[in-house]
Amino acid sequence: MTEKFFPCLIVDKFQDINLDMLQKKRIKGLILDIDNTLVPSFVKEADNNVLEWIERLKNRGFKVCIVSNATKKRVDRFNEKLCLEAIYRASKPGRRSFKKALKVLGLKPAETAVVGDQIFTDVYGGNRLGMYTILVKPINRKETLFVMLKRYPERYILNRYYKTVGQAGSGSKK
Repeated sequence: MTEKFFPCLIVDKFQDINLDMLQKKRIKGLILDIDNTLVPSFVKEADNNVLEWIERLKNRGFKVCIVSNATKKRVDRFNEKLCLEAIYRASKPGRRSFKKALKVLGLKPAETAVVGDQIFTDVYGGNRLGMYTILVKPINRKETLFVMLKRYPERYILNRYYKTVGQAGSGSKK
């Protein structure tokens, strides 16, 4: 039952994602969350770490799209320097925004990875469509009350994950 919430891979931060491994898995595009995945939720713009990583992705031939539950204003401001395709108020884990991102990227689910910090939005949403899901550890502990409350059941899911799949970094389930 909890397996539908299991990520394919867990990393400490987005920069730890092995791009060679993604290419070996025939991943051609990434769908990225913003808040607590790329930057803390209180940071308004993409920082140099994000700018450099996105540039590295593009140089490696990856297509990239932002999919965020945040407002248009938040997503637009963050995306100013990146100039990526972006979907705001995505209602993750709903399928509609993920399908829209796939269409924008011109990719199939099996060719796409979802990168995010939340199991019940990013991971579950990507898993529902058969995408490769990568859970990053939240960057900052400062979160909304709703997100903080979701972290408790997430711990249960992660404990089940580690018992079933193994320790993070020892491989992936797909």
